[in-house]
Amino acid sequence: MTDHQMHQNLIFNPNGNDDVGVRTIIKGSTTGLFNLNDVKYPWAKSLYQVMVGNFWVPEKVSGLKDDARMYHTDLTPEEQRAYKGILSFLIFLDSIQTVNLPHFSDFVTSPEVNLILSIQAYQEAIHSQSYATILESVVESKERQEIYYYFRNDKILLERNTYIGQIYQDFIDNPSDKNFFRGIVANYLLESLYFYNGFAFFDTLVDHMKMPATGRMIAYIRRDELTHVTIFANIIRDIKKEFPDVYDEKLILEMTDTAVKQEIEWSKHILGEKIMGINGTSTEEYTRWLANQRLATLGIAALYPEAITNPYKHLERLQDPNADKGNFFETTVINYTQSSSMKGSWDF
Repeated sequence: MTDHQMHQNLIFNPNGNDDVGVRTIIKGSTTGLFNLNDVKYPWAKSLYQVMVGNFWVPEKVSGLKDDARMYHTDLTPEEQRAYKGILSFLIFLDSIQTVNLPHFSDFVTSPEVNLILSIQAYQEAIHSQSYATILESVVESKERQEIYYYFRNDKILLERNTYIGQIYQDFIDNPSDKNFFRGIVANYLLESLYFYNGFAFFDTLVDHMKMPATGRMIAYIRRDELTHVTIFANIIRDIKKEFPDVYDEKLILEMTDTAVKQEIEWSKHILGEKIMGINGTSTEEYTRWLANQRLATLGIAALYPEAITNPYKHLERLQDPNADKGNFFETTVINYTQSSSMKGSWDF
């Protein structure tokens, strides 16, 4: 893999060339104009339609007062601890995405991809607002700061946050090919693995008829994150096609293995073995299975060939939009699409 320095896009480059024939996902020379009539990457146009159609705000989710009662009366101490710790990690992930995505977009030289990255950053900010809404509604005020800054008293969470944050910081400090690709892979793993492990806990609570409003909020967030997974999978595939000297499959495998090991350690730490329906041991199997699925999306063979089944069958039911529509919160999420979903020049 080559490791040249990358150059940030100019705000306006009158000598740039926006022609689709010379457009590339990175390292191009654009004018700075958003010429969205000529599109090279149709996957970005398709995602734009979905992402804008998915618009939502946390105020649309009702029932958090009931969750506040359940939190104190129905959750076990182990579930309360996991609720706080996992929520803290999700808050960190969305916080860092909101701030960091523009840094990577500054080096992407496709206006249609820049556009959906801007929408993603907006959605990550909405997710942060959603977590704030959950905290305001569900937990006591004295617990909110504890949840936001859970890492200050939890060594494992601090190590997780620091690892991810440093990858992004390395690119900002030294925007080289290697640091860029490493950051893109980190984005993909964050969206497709880290988030989904956190979602699994809240879906499990819902499956046991606990914290349904939190589950509804998470379902909206998860629907957004699925589009974010797709964004970075496509960016990685296009880098492989257009810049094979930047693409590094060995690095993807190494980072995936590191992420899986960290997720397993964190899950065993925060879940333990006393929460009904989910624990550190079964999450270890789930994490390896999920990692294989994410690698397959990139056209890479399974890193854990023994992990061939998802141990959490309830997640398949709760998360699959084609599954039983009788599910009491997923139906709401599936049907919540704005009727005015972006008709116009970008409509097919």
